[in-house]
Amino acid sequence: MALPSSSPGGRTPYNRDNRRNNDPFAAIRRNMRIKSPQVRVISPEGNQLGIMDTPKAIALALQFNLDLVEVAAAATPPVCRIMDFGKYVYEEQKKTSHVKSTASKIKEIEFTVRIEKGDFNTKVRHAEEFLDHGNKVKLRLKFRGREMAHPEMGFELMNKALAELEGMGHPDSPPKLTGKQINVMLSALPVNKRKPKFHVRETNHAAGGAHASGHHDHGHAHAPAPTPASGAAAQPVVSAVKPSAQAAN
Repeated sequence: MALPSSSPGGRTPYNRDNRRNNDPFAAIRRNMRIKSPQVRVISPEGNQLGIMDTPKAIALALQFNLDLVEVAAAATPPVCRIMDFGKYVYEEQKKTSHVKSTASKIKEIEFTVRIEKGDFNTKVRHAEEFLDHGNKVKLRLKFRGREMAHPEMGFELMNKALAELEGMGHPDSPPKLTGKQINVMLSALPVNKRKPKFHVRETNHAAGGAHASGHHDHGHAHAPAPTPASGAAAQPVVSAVKPSAQAAN
């Protein structure tokens, strides 16, 4: 029996079957790769087009320079949607990269047992700002010297901070004592459930700036106003000038 020949130099021949495809979208069947003879077709707008022969559905998609993409292979028949597959892949990759970049941002807020009330409120406000931007926040309390003899004081302060931040985030787990510090990680609440106590959002700042600007313009009596209401606003100025004119006479 002949032995299998080896490649020159004793190297193992390259086997194409050993290659791994790291593309997460490679397994999605589309166009000619769809094996089922019939599919249920969904239009790009999400409308049901009914069951079609697969070649006819592919021809319909190509007619609009789009792809027929299998979105529910386990259904009978499989469900396919007409879409721009390249655009779909781009948007999904963009979402994934955004989630990864946001998840990697962990902000730290450090407390001490004897922190003053004003400093405590400032740190809570910073924590609210970080959570409002979707970041995870790590609260850390460090014990100094003999403070380790009363760890309950540290836990009391951390629970107070968590209570102040309950409208913006929730702890992933209860506060835990590790060495000479207490740590707890917070994750942000959904945007529509966030209720900051100390942090003033940028939209409120913009509204306040517009109000202040309007108040400043009102102080200049000589500035012409573009609205009809300015005529009524000008009357007090005229009446205020009359006494000085009488005094001059």
